[in-house]
Amino acid sequence: MGMSDAWVLPLLPAAAFVVLALFGPYLPRKGDWIAVLAIGAVFVLTLPIIADFTDALALQGEDFAGVANSIQWMEVPGHLELNFGVHVDAITIVMLVVVSFVALMVQVYSLGYMKGDARYGWYYAVISLFVASMLALVLADNFLLLYFSWELVGLCSYLLIGHYSHLRSAAEASKKAFITTRLGDIGLLIAIILLWRETGTLNIQGIIEAAQAGEVGREILTASVVLLFLGAMGKSAQFPFHVWLPDAMEGPTPVSALIHAATMVVAGVYLVARTLPLFELVAGGTELVLAVGLLTAFMSAGMGLVMTDIKRVIAYSTLNSLGLMFVALGVGSPAAAMLYLFTHAFFKALLFLGAGSVIHATERQEVGQLGGLWSKMPLTTITFGIGALSMAGLPFLAGFWAKDEILVALLENKAAFALVLVTLPLTAMYMTRVFVLTFLGEPKEPEAHEHAHEGPPTMAVPLVLLAVLTLVTGFVVFDQVGEAMGFPGGIGELIFLEHPHAFEFEVWVTLASIGLVALGIAGAWFAWVVRPELPAQAMARLRPAHALLANKFYLDDFYQAIIDRVVLTTARMLAWFDRNIVNDTGVNGPAYTTGFVSYLMKFQQTGKLPNYALAIVIGVVALALVAFSLKA
Repeated sequence: MGMSDAWVLPLLPAAAFVVLALFGPYLPRKGDWIAVLAIGAVFVLTLPIIADFTDALALQGEDFAGVANSIQWMEVPGHLELNFGVHVDAITIVMLVVVSFVALMVQVYSLGYMKGDARYGWYYAVISLFVASMLALVLADNFLLLYFSWELVGLCSYLLIGHYSHLRSAAEASKKAFITTRLGDIGLLIAIILLWRETGTLNIQGIIEAAQAGEVGREILTASVVLLFLGAMGKSAQFPFHVWLPDAMEGPTPVSALIHAATMVVAGVYLVARTLPLFELVAGGTELVLAVGLLTAFMSAGMGLVMTDIKRVIAYSTLNSLGLMFVALGVGSPAAAMLYLFTHAFFKALLFLGAGSVIHATERQEVGQLGGLWSKMPLTTITFGIGALSMAGLPFLAGFWAKDEILVALLENKAAFALVLVTLPLTAMYMTRVFVLTFLGEPKEPEAHEHAHEGPPTMAVPLVLLAVLTLVTGFVVFDQVGEAMGFPGGIGELIFLEHPHAFEFEVWVTLASIGLVALGIAGAWFAWVVRPELPAQAMARLRPAHALLANKFYLDDFYQAIIDRVVLTTARMLAWFDRNIVNDTGVNGPAYTTGFVSYLMKFQQTGKLPNYALAIVIGVVALALVAFSLKA
């Protein structure tokens, strides 16, 4: 199986969805094994595709632009041709590895975590469709298939976030995610239409080549790039669309791991990375990406410091990571962005699945109700600690190498470099805080601690595998590691815009990064271990700042006020106009008038001949009088 056969990959989980949706209730174990086998097959089949990719790189080197395999779907001669196909290059390979492996770990983990769930079979059906949609999205060679898959990803996230639909919070969170991301999706759709009208094609590479050849008007290209980024901002929860992501924690924890690590939120990063040449053609295009990424990373670092729900702390760390990915793209370094996406997938899935183990064992997720779990859950403690330290950027874990690459890419932009440096100790501090409050110290609730236990092997094995990958995947920055894997070199030799570049190591940048991360970890240790009364004292003294962060900069309240006072008021006015003017007057008015006239006219029909004769005589006399008057 080679790169041209990659179209098979999304079909396997899609077929699993169809089987489970139709026959799941009648299958053993509700058909969960079908879903796991399907995604397992996807992961296995990805390996020969990678081998074919490395062979092509060895033959063509820097000139290798990917392999496409497309078939015609429909054609209107002279006007429209629609093709469906796949395109496989270095970015696609990274995404295939991330999606297939993380999805496999999540589905295996769910065998233990979701056991006994009332909608167990439906959960596995939807999660199979979720994976199929994401695979189709990253393989698509044209915007039509990409947008179709993009919307399916949104639909699946809606269904999975609202899996516990009997809970109002879950129902509201799923609607919030769906509606918020739709705002960005409208922009993406308009951008696709504009680019198609200008170029006459929906093929992504064809559009990029046409734009580079100057065949797309400057105004249209600028508008298209901004609208494309609007779609990416919605899916990847960038400011101001970030509000849906923390609420998405209402879904099952394995779903949170899949959404944050390998599917929905990284779709926006993938879209910008795939179309980055278009952004580089527009004045201010990459600067827009950089500014939004910086703002999201900076805001989320502060909010993560005050959250008390273990899953929400990790959710804000995702916002921080996504912001850094966009920062890397904003300075023209897709290699740094995709490296962070690659490593982030493993340690973020590890963190969420570790949090899931805590929730599964204690039925608690507020850190104020936990503590002391290391003695009951040593495996979860160790693996979660590895994930937390990687997220913090501790040497020499995967997150450290990824952040270091981004910092090196930012050296020419001093302001952005300084802002990213500020986020490092904050991130290290809140990740250390959540680890300390959850696993160390004395139990806050003895009953929860007493019943705590490690999960079954189906939950433990994914934690161990993800922890191992978190320890080693960052080393793909080195050329020697890449060459040992069959690639031309490290990540910079694999993913680039124009020319490959070797791994750059700036000693002072690395030392500054390590120092700031160490400062954050030490500060958190001092505040929550050495002087545990200090956070409460600081919160009392900095109450306005704490309230601002705890209330998420009041953006949710601001949006709700707009909905209540603007959207709903406008909707009521439109509803009144529609009911009274359009329906009652415009549509029903003629019918009522006809009925009223008919009602009056029925009194002319008595059924008595003398009455009709009298009416005729009166009519004749009236006509005669009119005629004589006209003659006169």
